[in-house]
Amino acid sequence: MALRDYDFGTPPSQSDKMVTLEIDGFSVTVPEGTSVLRAAASIGIQIPKLCATDSLKPFGSCRLCLVQIEGARGLPASCTTPVAEGMKVCTQNERLAKVRRGVMELYISDHPLDCLTCSANGNCELQDMAGAVGLREVRYGYEGENHLKAEKDTSNPYFAFDPAKCIVCSRCVRACEETQGTYALTLDGRGFDSKVSPGQNQSFMESECVSCGACVQACPTATLMEKTVIEKGQPEHSIVTTCAYCGVGCSFKAEMKGAEVVRMVPNKDGHANHGHSCVKGRFAFGYATHKDRITTPMIRKSIHDPWQVVSWEEAINYAASEFKRIQAKYGRYSVGALTSSRCTNEETYLVQKLVRAAFGNNNVDTCARVCHSPTGYGLKQTLGESAGTQAFDSIMKTDVIVVIGANTTDGHPVFGSRMKRRIREGAKLIVVDPRDIDLVKSPHVKADYHLKLRPGTNVALLNALAHVVVTEGLTNDTFALERCERESYEKWKTFVSAERNSPEATESITGVPAEMVRAAARLYATGGNAAIYYGLGVTEHSQGSTAVIAIANLAMATGNIGREGVGVNPLRGQNNVQGSCDMGSFPHELPGYRHISDFETRSQFEAAWGVTLESEPGLRIPNMFAAALDGSFKGLYCEGEDIAQSDPDTQHVHAALRAMECVVVQDLFLNETAKFAHVFLPGASFLEKNGTFTNAERRISPVRKVMPPLAGYEDWEVTQMLSNALGYPMNYSHPSEIMDEIARLVPTFAGVSYEKLDRLGSIQWPCNEKAPEGTPTMHVDQFVRGKGRFLLTEYVPTQERTSSRYPLILTTGRILSQYNVGAQTRRTMNSVWHSEDRLEIHPHDAEQRGIKDGDWVGIKSRSGETVLRATLTERVQPGVVYTTFHFPESGANVITTDNSDWATNCPEYKVTAVQVTKVAGPSEWQRQYRQFSEEQLALLEQRSSATG
Repeated sequence: MALRDYDFGTPPSQSDKMVTLEIDGFSVTVPEGTSVLRAAASIGIQIPKLCATDSLKPFGSCRLCLVQIEGARGLPASCTTPVAEGMKVCTQNERLAKVRRGVMELYISDHPLDCLTCSANGNCELQDMAGAVGLREVRYGYEGENHLKAEKDTSNPYFAFDPAKCIVCSRCVRACEETQGTYALTLDGRGFDSKVSPGQNQSFMESECVSCGACVQACPTATLMEKTVIEKGQPEHSIVTTCAYCGVGCSFKAEMKGAEVVRMVPNKDGHANHGHSCVKGRFAFGYATHKDRITTPMIRKSIHDPWQVVSWEEAINYAASEFKRIQAKYGRYSVGALTSSRCTNEETYLVQKLVRAAFGNNNVDTCARVCHSPTGYGLKQTLGESAGTQAFDSIMKTDVIVVIGANTTDGHPVFGSRMKRRIREGAKLIVVDPRDIDLVKSPHVKADYHLKLRPGTNVALLNALAHVVVTEGLTNDTFALERCERESYEKWKTFVSAERNSPEATESITGVPAEMVRAAARLYATGGNAAIYYGLGVTEHSQGSTAVIAIANLAMATGNIGREGVGVNPLRGQNNVQGSCDMGSFPHELPGYRHISDFETRSQFEAAWGVTLESEPGLRIPNMFAAALDGSFKGLYCEGEDIAQSDPDTQHVHAALRAMECVVVQDLFLNETAKFAHVFLPGASFLEKNGTFTNAERRISPVRKVMPPLAGYEDWEVTQMLSNALGYPMNYSHPSEIMDEIARLVPTFAGVSYEKLDRLGSIQWPCNEKAPEGTPTMHVDQFVRGKGRFLLTEYVPTQERTSSRYPLILTTGRILSQYNVGAQTRRTMNSVWHSEDRLEIHPHDAEQRGIKDGDWVGIKSRSGETVLRATLTERVQPGVVYTTFHFPESGANVITTDNSDWATNCPEYKVTAVQVTKVAGPSEWQRQYRQFSEEQLALLEQRSSATG
């Protein structure tokens, strides 16, 4: 029998007290509380088992792991029996062998005789255990009562459930409860009639199952099996890589047959996910080989011309010649580039290097601008570093969890499951959100306080919380005075103590009852270790940076920073938002968050790159659009980013793109931005490249190529070819060489190398001489900037106000099954859960407008209008409507405005004044969109016909 990596029974004990016992004559010393099963495994003794796994609590149902203990009655289950000092254990004798064979015989007698054709063949624990106990024949026939005719459930698009093969070990049920926290599976019936049931005897698709795959991963037989494995057979080898979806950064084993991915299995050794996953990372990888992939370069002189397929050399040379022409005609600053948070650190680093060294300017920006740039500004100003303070594992030592503007179960589901686990263990929860997100309404997790504020009033509410902390004497003055600037602390306390910041004074602004604010503030300040987790509901506001500063102020004032279980934790939306910022993608910062105007820093990069760098910051994304419309910005290199769909005020963005003379798009698909492109360079998916991603906890994780790039090149190679064609030589042979250069130039990455990543699995920066294996917790002894700095956070209402013409506030967000602009997930079976963006509206607001569930409704703002179907729900409060933005035809960003954060220009996606009315069909914008899309499709088909 091959002992699997999850077959060690209960997790190891954390006790410091050691216990010595004897197992099969061998002495073994283990921590108190360790199970006999794990103690035996620690010295290589493999006790047969089926229901045990180290990711779940002990259960003791399968009766295979029985052992004999001197002086004990009967044969106890080793998985549920803790060790004791002096205990003598026998794991194998004739009595135990006979009992185990009998147990296994009963299992097999109610199991299909298809072992040779079973989809789990060679990877089935039931088969392994039958061999381990020496079962050679089954005395019981199949003519009696059995479950062999139980009906299969194939409703889930990604896995099948065959109850005929179920041994009712309950591992799937326990995984759903303990690992995922959804409780979608139950054990129904008693005795022989016991069975695993999704929901109340529903199909998987009808139940509350979120398709995270935990049940499939836990199943020891082929009862729950990926459909890809059923179709393609068992994989033959695996390669560890990192998920390319959200900012959790889950580690996966890509299990392969040749160069084909059979399945993605969450890596048990992954430090961010510990073997868990969500529906996107686990199953939604099919987009990488989708028929829509563009794998040949294309060019055209006008966006109204058909695409022409060309060679890589011709496409690169054409793009380079156009950029040179534009700069010669309009000046050095007339071109720029955008990096993407979907790309690797190495790719992002090269794009900003190309702009600064080959274009000769600092016109580089990133999609992180439109999500978490206020995090960078706010945390840099207060704490001294533009990143979160903790590891995800820190939450297991948190007593009070504060979630502000983040829907973790949808946006960061693996971490959301971990958060729910900690809450079930007793942590208190404060949710600050305009909607009843899952953390509020879940039957298994209940928020102690839900501060249901009005969109746009975060700063007023945070000031009110701070007011209570200060005026009621709940600050940690010892920490604040020792670790922070005294003068700034005293000024801040005077500011928040003002009556205008009290919960009573701000109640009319935020809509949150004063007493609830006071109770939540007291809990945060006095409830033990308190940690704040926040998302785009904080940053995507006109006062996004102010809100981040207010959060940091609260943490410093209460001493909730610098140790495990506390901290300020931004939840990054995309897989490499942190990394794209780290790598110098902003026009004012070189890699490592060092200002371009700093002579010493600039000199270091000039020496390494062999060029003279421009000392003035370049254009941000909004400035690029404005410059394009006034005729001074004419060329854009856009790698992996779909600004035509993701950026606000869509019609303004489209107009700016039309005004440019050369738009180069490098991507997997002909996305919305590609409709305005003159050069299309095929991109590579995360499965086709080497590199690294940096997640929301500053964890640098390896991305490893598991199959050849479909277009022939990894993305970094394409950027390198373009740079060489522009006249600035780049000659890297592997991304590891790029990381070596980053390590030489970026102090926080000084100790990072591919060799170390392969050895450690992942590294949290800073990684340098002081912290050679990384830094899980930031600001332990002192803040990065030295003394923490408090800044005043005056509430300034957004300019976007409701009126009689626009009486509702629209806010936006994400849903579990889809990702960002949907380019990847829309090309998978994930769309069976969410096939269109819908407008959530409160029944009261709907009734006033004669709107029923499912009606088409027009949403009109000061920027534009679009049409969506309505969903009536009390998840939103009266006066607030909500939608997602995963489908381009929905036009969510047609109606968002150009309002932005005062410090960073992060768009104010979360507050748009709108009117909603019942309509008969799509808007004029959507009709134009469909017409334009059809024209583009026709041009592409012409290209395909021309090339055969």
